[in-house]
Amino acid sequence: MSFISVDAASDFSYQNLPYGVFSTSDNPRHRIGVAIGDQILDLSVIRSLFVGPVMSKQQDVFDRSTLNAFMALGYEAWSEARRTLQTLLSASESTLRDDVSLRSRAFVHQSAAMMHLPADVGDYTDFYSSRDHATNVGIMFRGKENALMPNWLRLPVGYHGRASSLVVSGTPIRRPCGQMRPDQTKPPVFGPSKQLDIELEMAFFVGGGNSLGEPIPINKAHEHIFGMVLMNDWSARDIQAWEYVPLGPFLGKNFGTTISPWVVPMEALLPFAESNPIQDPEPLPYLQHQDAYTFNINLFVSLKGQDMTEAVNICRSNFKYMYWTMKQQLTHHTVNGCNVRPGDLLASGTISGPVSVCMHSILSALLITDWFCFMNTHTHKI
Repeated sequence: MSFISVDAASDFSYQNLPYGVFSTSDNPRHRIGVAIGDQILDLSVIRSLFVGPVMSKQQDVFDRSTLNAFMALGYEAWSEARRTLQTLLSASESTLRDDVSLRSRAFVHQSAAMMHLPADVGDYTDFYSSRDHATNVGIMFRGKENALMPNWLRLPVGYHGRASSLVVSGTPIRRPCGQMRPDQTKPPVFGPSKQLDIELEMAFFVGGGNSLGEPIPINKAHEHIFGMVLMNDWSARDIQAWEYVPLGPFLGKNFGTTISPWVVPMEALLPFAESNPIQDPEPLPYLQHQDAYTFNINLFVSLKGQDMTEAVNICRSNFKYMYWTMKQQLTHHTVNGCNVRPGDLLASGTISGPVSVCMHSILSALLITDWFCFMNTHTHKI
């Protein structure tokens, strides 16, 4: 328990403690904070309290405007920082609890804060790791007998997305324009997309990357996975359908990708790890790992249109249905010597499943005023 009062229905329990970047009207500087209850703990104010063997020499990372420098420190630093935060926020620890002056400077009410992108994202890769989703899409295009491409069960399929158009939740997305060919008997036309779609995904931030030419082995992959966010992969399906052959997503995807402002550290999610899916055929040795790295995270999407008084649930699923794990995604990404850097973002692809309830339909000419997507792992939420 914490000395900070946390409502039982709060997204931000003492066991969660996600990281984010925020500012306030009276202090526009971007600062790193940790959410607990309805409060944000400003780490730039309490950075001198990080006195462990690693973080005592790295306190300046909490004075930065993004999480990149903290992510770069690696697994031991993240674990030590989390232990320090849990100690400082515990009901029995007096250092922060009893210092009225420090508390008044260190805590900000979430309602008074503006959230920003948590990291400077240098590169962004979107995978395609839901077997159910890949199968459904394949059936639509190739029929049941050839639903999955020959490589899909052998490696995590992905594409390189556009990092510059990643935005934090709440940022307006403008309907994209581009070439489309709605009538296959006529030449393409130019105009605004009429088939704007959304994709429920999750993504993880890379920390403590690797040098060019030095792959990250599967048994070390967890040391390079900092934490997770929710993601909405906006997709202009009519633009995508005309352009994607033969090289894949381009203008149909690069106009905007939304992520949640709070990054849940992997240590907060480990209690919800489950056995990995059975993979048949067996992956090549470099992709094999026995430790559980599949996470039971309930997900849903609610949609509220311009003339709607209430949001309507249109999708429910669970992250545990992913076929390829995050460790496999990261290891495959670097197996050819590709270097990843702190703050790089790797996304799951659309999350579907055998029991998903999903209206994965095109939002034709719908003006979206709000898009809500919450992650719930019992008391752990983004």
